[in-house]
Amino acid sequence: MAPGGFIHDKLDIKFLVLYLMARAAGPLTLTELLEMTSFDPGVNYFDLCEALSDLVRTEHLTLDGEGRYDITDKGRENGAVCESSLACSVRYHADRALSKVNAALRRDAQVRASLIPRTGGNYTLKLVLEDEYDAVMTLELIVTDRKEAEKMARRFKADAETLFHRVVAFLLEE
Repeated sequence: MAPGGFIHDKLDIKFLVLYLMARAAGPLTLTELLEMTSFDPGVNYFDLCEALSDLVRTEHLTLDGEGRYDITDKGRENGAVCESSLACSVRYHADRALSKVNAALRRDAQVRASLIPRTGGNYTLKLVLEDEYDAVMTLELIVTDRKEAEKMARRFKADAETLFHRVVAFLLEE
């Protein structure tokens, strides 16, 4: 452990991880967790990996096949009991880091693209843009080439709002 921070041992890292996971808008990757905990010199890659492994083993977290960690009810309950053990400055920095990640997670959940194979070798590309309540735009296109459909899906996910505004502007033109 590096000196100078508020995180002094693996138990502190576990408390911090549970604090972050309980407030995350969705599952997080190791990279995201590492970035969010980097404000404290007491957290390093190896100790974080070990803490995550322990939290999965003790069923405080789950790890899916895509490398994303999610908190369990047990983790949420135990984390709530222990979060007062974290220094106020640690919670402050964690909350700041979370706000950035949560904004990205929420946007990612609100912008979806799926590719559905059709008979005859074509695909249906379904693009959905949602707000916090419902879908504000759903667009389905029949595409003949999978690579083109994947390119269109990536473009939509990168800038769905522009497409939405252009469609609305077009529809409102005289």
